Amino acid sequence: MNISAVLLAGGESRRMSKDKATLLFRGKPLWQIQLYLLRKLEPAEIFVSARADPAWRPADVQFVADERPSRGPLSGLTATLARIRSSHLLALAIDMPFMSEGHLRYLCEAIGPGRGLLPMIGNRAEPLTAIYPAEVYDSFVAALSGADFSMQTLTNQLVKIGMLRVVRVTEKEQGYYRNLNEPGDFDDAC
Repeated sequence: MNISAVLLAGGESRRMSKDKATLLFRGKPLWQIQLYLLRKLEPAEIFVSARADPAWRPADVQFVADERPSRGPLSGLTATLARIRSSHLLALAIDMPFMSEGHLRYLCEAIGPGRGLLPMIGNRAEPLTAIYPAEVYDSFVAALSGADFSMQTLTNQLVKIGMLRVVRVTEKEQGYYRNLNEPGDFDDAC
């Protein structure tokens, strides 16, 4: 598989009021759960995208600082796309501990040359668990230098020009995309 992977860990965690990456979920920190999942896919390289190099980052995982000024995940993905040595970049959010290896493998198998894929739940894209071809880099740079930093807007444009293929998430698969944003989310999930 000629895919790089990035763990998106640069959020401000405003609703959680503390760094999500180090929060324990079923006895393990979220960063450890998500990196373990990415390693099982055996990507060409693994990155962690964040505002600052996290103390928990393992030595074999490359750090990528968000493009400044930080514009959320758009900044982290742009910076990572600039560094990949593979044809595609798999993005995975730090706060989605329900994602499965099997589902990610299914997504990885659905890409094509110069085209990635975008999971959709109803009419809403899931751009933080998507696969981007290296060719989208210029579109990311343009979005970062514009006025609209929405990943929804950017990914919808990439779908329209054929750089991303939409994959509809079934009702059964929707649980994989559940994210933990607030303290109560952890209580409900454990």
